[in-house]
Amino acid sequence: MYGLGINPEWISRRVRACDYLSVAQLFLQSNFFLEKPLTFDDIKPRLLGHWGTCHGINLAYANLKYFYGKDPNFSFILGPGHGFPALQANLFIDGDLEKVDTKATPDADGIAYICSNFSWPGGFPSHASPVTPGVICEGGELGYALGTAYGSALGHPRKTVAVLIGDGEFETATALSSMNLCKLLGSDVNGRVLPVLHLNGYKISGPTVTARKSERELLELIRGFGYIPLLVNGEDTNAFQDALDVASHTKNPFIIMKSEKGKTGPTFVDGKKVAGNFLAHQIPLKHAKTDPDELHLLQVWLEGYRFSELFNKKEGFTL
Repeated sequence: MYGLGINPEWISRRVRACDYLSVAQLFLQSNFFLEKPLTFDDIKPRLLGHWGTCHGINLAYANLKYFYGKDPNFSFILGPGHGFPALQANLFIDGDLEKVDTKATPDADGIAYICSNFSWPGGFPSHASPVTPGVICEGGELGYALGTAYGSALGHPRKTVAVLIGDGEFETATALSSMNLCKLLGSDVNGRVLPVLHLNGYKISGPTVTARKSERELLELIRGFGYIPLLVNGEDTNAFQDALDVASHTKNPFIIMKSEKGKTGPTFVDGKKVAGNFLAHQIPLKHAKTDPDELHLLQVWLEGYRFSELFNKKEGFTL
């Protein structure tokens, strides 16, 4: 696939931009471009949302969008809908959000609008919701994404539906029972479903059962349901694109995407490991509104994305 012209830099820049916007939505009510050092006044009074899954969502979305391009028969379903800042960042950059909300223009005013109104009274909820463009799965109650994907593909033979499944979600009875649908709906009269398991290792309060399995156990479990598992490191763009290429020519493919929970976020906070741990699940800097050390960590975190290389107020996004 690399020989066909993969552009890893495009994917990397897009992920950085969406990661930045995800964090900004969670924390900021002003100073969205870090034009001056952050102060407590820039931080929302109530911090609500989920960071830990966002980077993985952005990795999956960017790679899928790059591979499938503007294919009108492709759609994406997000299982961990609580990672809505990431989904909204992608919809915002692509102009999809603006189609249903004229204030969400992909410019400086639009960035201020989506960030200040995320998880805010009368604004955007912290989960995917009916106002989200194209939403057919809310994702707040986990487990239904895979079944929804098969329902979406039912009777549409040209359709490809990629569905991102959280590894915590993969523990639910609904998700596991939906794995049998590849046997029930795998015919030429229906579309193709591409499950992508987001294996980041942790759920809200500890490790996931899936992450505790050996690689052999996990692959055999997936095979037992009738799928062909494809294991990729989400940070390896070429490997991810190769896996998507193989999946496009394989019956019942199942991608297992490994990525560290909360990657690109704070590694340690108050002496506790955050990135690569369950503590990244929701808000990793819970006291950024009042604690100078946490405010500084947020400043460093946001600066690390070098957002000014990806967006400027005159030209907009330069991805």
